[in-house]
Amino acid sequence: MTLPSVSAVVPTRDRPELLRAALGAILGQDYAGPVEAVVVYDQCQPDPSLAYDDGRRRVRVIANCRTAGLAGARNTGILAATGELVAFCDDDDEWLPGKLAAQVSALAEEPDGEFVSCGIRVSYDDRTVDRPLRMRRVPLAALLRDRMTELHPSTFLMKRAAVVDGFGLVDEEIPGCYAEDYEFLLRAARRAPLVNIPTPYVLVRWHKRSYFARRWETISIALQWLLDRYPEFATVPRGEARVAGQIAFAQAAMGHRREAMRWAGRTIARNPREPRAYLALAVASRAIGSERVLRTLHKRGRGI
Repeated sequence: MTLPSVSAVVPTRDRPELLRAALGAILGQDYAGPVEAVVVYDQCQPDPSLAYDDGRRRVRVIANCRTAGLAGARNTGILAATGELVAFCDDDDEWLPGKLAAQVSALAEEPDGEFVSCGIRVSYDDRTVDRPLRMRRVPLAALLRDRMTELHPSTFLMKRAAVVDGFGLVDEEIPGCYAEDYEFLLRAARRAPLVNIPTPYVLVRWHKRSYFARRWETISIALQWLLDRYPEFATVPRGEARVAGQIAFAQAAMGHRREAMRWAGRTIARNPREPRAYLALAVASRAIGSERVLRTLHKRGRGI
């Protein structure tokens, strides 16, 4: 049986040491098919010394030729990829042994499968927490209810034709590129349920250097854009409340007490049990600091 070729798209910006670790994990996969890593430099000078080719594994180095930012860099890589399958890997994450072989096999077993993900191992403050998603297939309705942070971009493996000629490239118009991975998941799930492997096959590093670690204004604007773009949220109260609660927390973290209370009220109206509303109110009233909330969540492998 001829195994499909795989292209791993690795956007990068000013993180050379982490990038080399990510590439080493990609090239070291025990997958018998051909693998290429397409390193896309975004808003920084490419390093041609990373280029490599032994006939079975290779690294290509290119510059982002589309919109500056993560979405444009990923799309540059997708369009430059030569593999039948295309995968994402952030430059601060690492694929664990067995990822590619397991995902390609899982995708082949699903006749309508176009997209496969897997569990993650979250690393934060020298502590790791496994986050397996106990679902074998993820339909659109489930994604509207819950973001499922286990579905991290570095776990994505897709049929390239389904992306380019099907549900489309990563949206480059989302404000600040925030939540572009979630919007991408929603579009993919509209065509066919996502295939998932519960096993954690990707090490995801959460750290204060992460691009969106504290960009609350961008996060708030982007999530409001998402609610407007997907009116389906109105049919899933739990999902709408989750997003509204994130907006409320972002507003509270910025010190916008009135807006935080308004969004928290909207959250509670849709789902009185949504904890983000009450965290936002606590931060808005200065009963607790937003940083403390985040540190506590991250140590458990969770986010807001």
